[in-house]
Amino acid sequence: MNKPVDFPMRDLNDENSNTSSNPTFDTVLAARLSRRSILRGSLGTAATAMLGGLGLSACGGGSDDPASSGTTEILLGFTAVAKSVADALTVPSGYTAEVLIALGDPLSNDVAAFKNDGTDADYDKRCGEWHDGMEYFGLSATGVRDDASSSRALLGINHEWVTQTFLHPNGPTPAPRPDAEVIKEMQAMGVTIVEIAKGANGKFAYVKGSPFNRRITTETEIEFAGPARGNNLLKTKFSTDGTKTRGTVNNCGTGKTPWGTLLTGEENWAAFFARNAGDNDLRSANENVAFARYGKSVTTSTGSNHVYRWNTAQSGDERFTRWNASVTGASATDDYRNEFYCQGYVTEIDPYSATAKIRKRTTLGRMAHEGAAVRAEAGKKVAVYMGDDARNEYIYKFVSAQTWNPADANAADRMAVGDKYLDSGKLYAAKFNDDGTGTWVELSLANPAVAGYATYTFADEGDVLIHARLAADAAGATKMDRPEWGNLNPVNGELYITLTNNSNRRLNPTGSQVAPNAANPRTYSDVRGGTTVLNGNVNGHILRIKDADPADTTFTWDIFLFGAESDASPVLVNLSGLTDDQDFSSPDGLVFTKSTGLCWIQTDDGALVDESNCMMLAAVPGAVGDGGQVTLDYGSTTVTTRMGKKPTATTLKRFLVGPKDQEITGLAETPDGKFIFINVQHPGEDTSAAEIADPSKYTSHWPGNAGYGAGGANARPRSATVMIYKNDGRRVGT
Repeated sequence: MNKPVDFPMRDLNDENSNTSSNPTFDTVLAARLSRRSILRGSLGTAATAMLGGLGLSACGGGSDDPASSGTTEILLGFTAVAKSVADALTVPSGYTAEVLIALGDPLSNDVAAFKNDGTDADYDKRCGEWHDGMEYFGLSATGVRDDASSSRALLGINHEWVTQTFLHPNGPTPAPRPDAEVIKEMQAMGVTIVEIAKGANGKFAYVKGSPFNRRITTETEIEFAGPARGNNLLKTKFSTDGTKTRGTVNNCGTGKTPWGTLLTGEENWAAFFARNAGDNDLRSANENVAFARYGKSVTTSTGSNHVYRWNTAQSGDERFTRWNASVTGASATDDYRNEFYCQGYVTEIDPYSATAKIRKRTTLGRMAHEGAAVRAEAGKKVAVYMGDDARNEYIYKFVSAQTWNPADANAADRMAVGDKYLDSGKLYAAKFNDDGTGTWVELSLANPAVAGYATYTFADEGDVLIHARLAADAAGATKMDRPEWGNLNPVNGELYITLTNNSNRRLNPTGSQVAPNAANPRTYSDVRGGTTVLNGNVNGHILRIKDADPADTTFTWDIFLFGAESDASPVLVNLSGLTDDQDFSSPDGLVFTKSTGLCWIQTDDGALVDESNCMMLAAVPGAVGDGGQVTLDYGSTTVTTRMGKKPTATTLKRFLVGPKDQEITGLAETPDGKFIFINVQHPGEDTSAAEIADPSKYTSHWPGNAGYGAGGANARPRSATVMIYKNDGRRVGT
């Protein structure tokens, strides 16, 4: 992929602007590690066999499914998929995977078929790029909301970035950039709402021309809601009263509310703003602290570029220059100095209504948002759990002021229900203790640590939410290893949250580095491809949090799984005892399917890629406390953590491996559990613009090489949504 000079894509999540002195559990326990035997076992995988149709792969031998000859479904009864570096999507024997919708597919009848040669336009009427988080919204035969429908639905699909190399005929033009290229990129990001329906063949297809189909892009008008609405920091030339903005950008993880709306998280939005050289000199000390804390400081001699240089579009039109968050006018309402504060929220969308106002829920804080996991129990406060995806950032929880009334789940005005539960309440950040307990620390001026913070002076509660990171610094939250997707176990309400990795964990930290602690206990070296040395928490882990009540301010926790290569040290790295059929690295997406209760783990990896493309695994979840203490002995120091019960061959298994240079992300299921939908994001991303003229140099040709869309075996790769089903008609994951 054509990686921007100052913002390589893989480095954006490595942003590390947290320089606070918050606890890292540097004082550790002295107990020695009791060596445990490693779980070893061979599940056996057979050679890959190609399916017909799209040519997507199935893997396995013998019978399609251990349960296929009986009447009882067996969770994880499929044969594990082997690791693979092939440019193909591989699923277990007995399953079929087919592309449902891909980048550029027309949503409207008046849009031409996608040519996939870089000349296509009208991305405000096409499926967007870099498919990410995704949710399923059931539709009845008459076209109204029906949560039980497994035959007709809407998918809400996030679009995180664009691959500039393939989006344009010859890759992106250097700055100053042509307007048409910038418009294409701005329109290809955001969210797609698309109708899908089962046909006579029993399989889903997307419905071109459906009245429900629409795009929400970086230019769609969106309202602010909650305490920060109308705040001085949100006032711009576009919205002089600070009540609205344009667009949602860098949409990553998702959430779904019980009242039937989509929550979309704005993640690496800071990269989409430029600042002029010398802009710091025109700002207050408070403003400069805030910009630095969100990774967008400048010096008097150098500026800070927009990741795609949208602000340099040749016409100089305001739709482009708004991406420059510099002081250029006499006041905040004369320019876009405050536009930087207008992104970075959880945004709520009613997928069933194109006329309902879209709202940014400021109560949920401003950060590099991933997913938003909603816990709603009758008679209790509603909780929303979130991660801030950057090194050394925090895990957050919002608790509503109102208690949940299940009757609101079926209200006609879904956005009004969102107003009720998401616009007033308290925001917290997690502080982990080394004894397996923790505290949710309040982020408000009612917390003396926040109100009296010496580093940054909060003007009001809206300011606290707009600068949630700074408030969490002040409150003493625990720095974590890139908190990404969080979701709730439907059986017991426990939160599972992926901590993807952290290259800044060190035994003897310097600068922005931090020492290991109980909740982030590993630091080690790993060699990728025999030459590249990776340091820190290289492979990531999955944390579990148990709140007895959604509004509790104390919790217990442990670590569900540690990512690792199967042959890594069982003492310091492969603590979960992963085998060759289970090993994984850099967990990112994490979703529970309610029909089976399975936990699906998706990877976005740069460490295990010499052995396998990114993948998805299925796990049978347990409960916080089902394991025990483990002590890591680093010689000079020890760290004791809490680890869940080790997986077995029947509780954790690799289900899918994707094509080359991609990330597996997003998962939704039909209510009957017989179809799941997953996303393959940015296949072929490492192809450079200099290689665009020679298809033989593309690092991926998927899904064209599997028979989908224009271009055939030499096609430009495309992000896509894939449907997966079991050939015998039973639930996926059995």
